[in-house]
Amino acid sequence: MARRRKDDRIHRLRVVGCLDKGFVGTAGRASAAGMGRPPAEPRSPVIACRFHLRGMLSGMDRVVAQQLEQLRTRTSEKWTAYPPDVLPLFVAESDFPLAAPVASALHAAIDRSDTGYIGHDHGAAASAFTRFADRHWRWDLDPARVRSTTDVSVVIVEALRRLIEPGDGVVIMPPVYPPFFELIPEAGGRVVEAPLKRTAEASTGSTDTGDVGYEIDLDAVEAALAAGARAVLLCSPHNPLGLVHSRETLAALSEIVERHGATVVSDEIHAPLTHTDAVFVPYLTVSDAAREHAIAAHSASKAFNLAGLKCAMFVTASDRMSALVRGLPPEVEERTSLFGRIASTAAFDHGDAWLDGVIAAIERNRRLLTTLLAERMPSVGYREPRASYLTWLDLSSLGWGDDPSVVALQRAKVALNSGPTFGREGTGFVRLNIGCSVDVLTEAVDRLARAAAGASARSGA
Repeated sequence: MARRRKDDRIHRLRVVGCLDKGFVGTAGRASAAGMGRPPAEPRSPVIACRFHLRGMLSGMDRVVAQQLEQLRTRTSEKWTAYPPDVLPLFVAESDFPLAAPVASALHAAIDRSDTGYIGHDHGAAASAFTRFADRHWRWDLDPARVRSTTDVSVVIVEALRRLIEPGDGVVIMPPVYPPFFELIPEAGGRVVEAPLKRTAEASTGSTDTGDVGYEIDLDAVEAALAAGARAVLLCSPHNPLGLVHSRETLAALSEIVERHGATVVSDEIHAPLTHTDAVFVPYLTVSDAAREHAIAAHSASKAFNLAGLKCAMFVTASDRMSALVRGLPPEVEERTSLFGRIASTAAFDHGDAWLDGVIAAIERNRRLLTTLLAERMPSVGYREPRASYLTWLDLSSLGWGDDPSVVALQRAKVALNSGPTFGREGTGFVRLNIGCSVDVLTEAVDRLARAAAGASARSGA
């Protein structure tokens, strides 16, 4: 359960000068030394100070994305799916170098030839995650309620298999991570859609070019559960929007789920990448009901770029849910990659300074994208994300059809994720990855702008 200490304002917090705002206050994310703890909810404009000078005191690493020449030596999907003349800004893999503590841990494993079957680590990985959760989200979590497996998709499928009966409806909230549409049938369920609700309210201090935001449509979720759906597959923070759900929204969702006797699987893989002007709230902390009816999925893979190493975690917070996870076949845990567990343990325990540097770089890029679009493609709709390095762009004004990613690839040589794969609500949209260098992001927008200008010229517009 999340803790609230009486001395939150002074206990292990750093004083940070916010020069552009003209005031001084308390702010900051925990450093690698564990010197800080973010507030449970923003208490003043200081918390969302634009420049976040906390790194000057916390020892935040300066993390710079690698350049194309080096990136093209990688053999992962992002760098092998398309020819060299294409800028790949699609799959959720970042261009940042591996965190030094993670690289050191992996090198040490190689040096000792530690490449055999996975064995017991005496709770080291689970404990590392709980320490990370405590520092970043003030989540007082029992390591005994954390169990590893291959990846978040496995957490989702295996959890749903325990929570639903064949044919049961599972609610998702499109536009949403495309595999959700496949993972539910794999688990024996039936997809039930309760699309996010679009809102016209811009967030305070927003520099977004679009005037439309999103939030969970609680009425639609309740209607789906009332009609017979038995579970909700939650994406928190929400991919592809970078939407960070509020505590109030999640608490209201937990009340609805509990009222209908349903359950929740909460995919929280993007949580460590929550930006400094937002507060991630673990679903299992919002109410006693949530703890009783939910299982969360966590991993270091997205934040620390470890997807190929295969390690994720079932996280529970009640005896009921913990018993369900313990009842899974041993093979579910034994499929965890040894290297994935080693890397995840190092990331959670020693990666905070690197992670702060990555988030700072992402925040610079999200603001840069606002500027680039305003200057070069002002008709494109875009709201800056508040988590992760994935952005959701409305290209419908360009006349590039239902799936603009096709035209972007053909005419601009920029590979983006197809909006319609995120659901019908993605028609006319693309997902663009900003976990890259300033040069790559600028070149990508320039290519898209030239393609759009060329299309306009050909049409005589």
